[in-house]
Amino acid sequence: MNKLTEELYSLLPQTNIVEGEIVEWMTCDRGIDGGFVDTYLILTKDSLYRFTNVHEKKKEKIFKGFKVFTQKEKKHIPLEISKFHIDQFKVERVNSIHIVNLVASGLIIIKAPEERALAAVTNGQMATAAKFVSTFMEIKNDEAIERHEEDDTSVKSCPTCGMIYPEEGRQICPKCLKKGAIFTRLLGFTANHRWSIFFIILFMVLNSATGLVIPYFQGTVLFDQALGGTGIFAGKITLVIMLIILFRTLSLAFGILFGVINARMAANIVFDLKANIFTSMQRLSLSFFQQKQTGQLMTRVNDDANELQFFFVDGIPYFIVNAMNIIGVTTILLVMDWKLTLVCLVPLPFVVLLIRSVFPKLWRMSWKRHRKASAMNSIISDTVRGVRIVKAFGKEKVEIDRFQGANVSFSDAEQKLNKLNSTIFPIINMLTHIGGVLIWAFGGWRVMGGGLTFGEIMTFITYIYMLFGPIQFMNDIAGWWSYCMSAAQRVFEIQDAVPEITEKEDALHLEKLTGDVVISRCSFHYEANKPILRDVSLRANSGQMIGIVGPSGAGKSTLVNLISRIYEVNEGEIKLDGINVKDLTSDTLRKHIGIVSQEVYVFIGTIAENIAYANPECLLEDIIHAAKVANAHNFIMNLPDGYDTVVGTGGYNLSGGEKQRISIARAILHDPQILILDEATASLDTETELQIQEALESLAQGRTTIAIAHRLSTLRNADYLYVMENGRIVEDGTHETLMKNDGIYAGMVKKHEEALKMKEAI
Repeated sequence: MNKLTEELYSLLPQTNIVEGEIVEWMTCDRGIDGGFVDTYLILTKDSLYRFTNVHEKKKEKIFKGFKVFTQKEKKHIPLEISKFHIDQFKVERVNSIHIVNLVASGLIIIKAPEERALAAVTNGQMATAAKFVSTFMEIKNDEAIERHEEDDTSVKSCPTCGMIYPEEGRQICPKCLKKGAIFTRLLGFTANHRWSIFFIILFMVLNSATGLVIPYFQGTVLFDQALGGTGIFAGKITLVIMLIILFRTLSLAFGILFGVINARMAANIVFDLKANIFTSMQRLSLSFFQQKQTGQLMTRVNDDANELQFFFVDGIPYFIVNAMNIIGVTTILLVMDWKLTLVCLVPLPFVVLLIRSVFPKLWRMSWKRHRKASAMNSIISDTVRGVRIVKAFGKEKVEIDRFQGANVSFSDAEQKLNKLNSTIFPIINMLTHIGGVLIWAFGGWRVMGGGLTFGEIMTFITYIYMLFGPIQFMNDIAGWWSYCMSAAQRVFEIQDAVPEITEKEDALHLEKLTGDVVISRCSFHYEANKPILRDVSLRANSGQMIGIVGPSGAGKSTLVNLISRIYEVNEGEIKLDGINVKDLTSDTLRKHIGIVSQEVYVFIGTIAENIAYANPECLLEDIIHAAKVANAHNFIMNLPDGYDTVVGTGGYNLSGGEKQRISIARAILHDPQILILDEATASLDTETELQIQEALESLAQGRTTIAIAHRLSTLRNADYLYVMENGRIVEDGTHETLMKNDGIYAGMVKKHEEALKMKEAI
């Protein structure tokens, strides 16, 4: 049970309810007749209590997590019992409780004995309401109460700003996330390249050192000594020029060396990064991909990873080089003449303030640009994948307009970002160059007064211009930083995403399964209080073939997805050989369960590769055997290159029936102990279906087979049948038993026979 809130805890002593007797409770945040009120439902083993605040009703509600709460607002004020109206319902007198879905809200309906509205909730409380109703019915039916995991509100929202975490289970607030943490984590990818980093830093230091010597030879040595006839280089113009050329060559060589090593290291890091992103995506649950568009994921794998290549190639190395040059040049300037140096640095505070004010805006605009680019890529991906539908309905103009809208949005975001870059950075450049102008004025005045020699001022000016390049880079780094950190944050979102279905650390790995499948009182929903399956129980013994029939939307396909643990049951359990699927490794489930789905997908590659996808280590003879059993061998041999024919995008186009047979051959090669046929013959003609049925019957020997079909003829040899409707099993038995009962199944058979007669007449 969830921990009582401080408000409700202060209310209980004013009633006759003992805290230890409370089994479940919840807050209902909406009034039955509109508006928002605080209504508490408290459930004990004997009674259901409703506390309704009849004095305070609000017209609007501020949802926690989207408002920054002050300490004063967080202070809990004890509730007074006089402000609440209390209703008590004895559990024994209540027939049932259920939830009715409304727009963005729901009603909790109680039947005691007449139906009436007990309370109302917004969608944010719907999951809690579903748990509450479930617990009540368990008490009502005198069943064991399933303890729900305690919901700790402190881990659902950011403790700093109160914003709800965008992803459940991942306690990272994008609003409060420190960009320095992202930067540090990004540097972690360089851990495996220590020697490369060592040589890069070495050649960087040598590059900076040799570069810093050059202005001294070009200024003081050349003008004051070689040309001025004083000092150790008096009259040695050729030597001075040769030294300048030597140091320039060395500086260039060291720069090339660290550039080459860095480019190779950066490419390897980005390679690892892309592999890491793709690997992270593969471990995520199916629901993650259903919530994301293909274009968005492609943008993150390709564009964002490539964006980070600039971080390692043009970012960090040149940041270090330029930082070293700035420190070295500034030190030399201060030693030469600290007064001139201070004059040069006059514009620096203004530059720093400008960058600090612009940086957050650049970050936000970069994020917006990425979202618009992802939306545009998603439209391109959807249109290309659904080109047949677009052509069939003549919606080319609609898709053009849809893309144009996304293109305009992206263009606007891109232009706003570029306008800011094009405006702010020239201003920063102008401020930095003002220092050079001041040096010419103040330094020239010093030369005329005899305080400086011409060679010294030329050396000083050269060092100043050497400083402009690094400062210019530091000015531009704000834009570079915002791009790279935004891309890194999006990449880490994928890496840190929490899969809904996880494998236990001590999960069992079984080399063999006999194939006993037991489903006990399973319920499942994609959204709270919108159940797809309700209290479903069935059994398939080893080697037995069971059939599941029912209308579309009855939950048949969802049920078989739960068996293979593509989704997780919300209530109940599924056991294979007496072991809960939650206690088995994913490898065990995938190895021993084979699915032939109605949704057939053909990968880009040869037909042989598509069939061998289930077992890449198989021999060509095994592939051919599987194709023959699936009645696919003949049509494959008639293709241009036989089993080497390339199919998928850009390859040979297979018909629906041909794809289905490839899928069946893939399952045959997989050789599972539990075979699931989800409308496996839906795309086949009657003649081919009969051939496939014979093949599947031979394949099913010694295996547990669960077959779903609309065509009842597909299930003629099933040992046992289950009839589903509205997420429940409404009938079960053998074909003969169900026909004698003259129920739903018998009606389906009669309609099927009538349809066949009509087809023959036509």
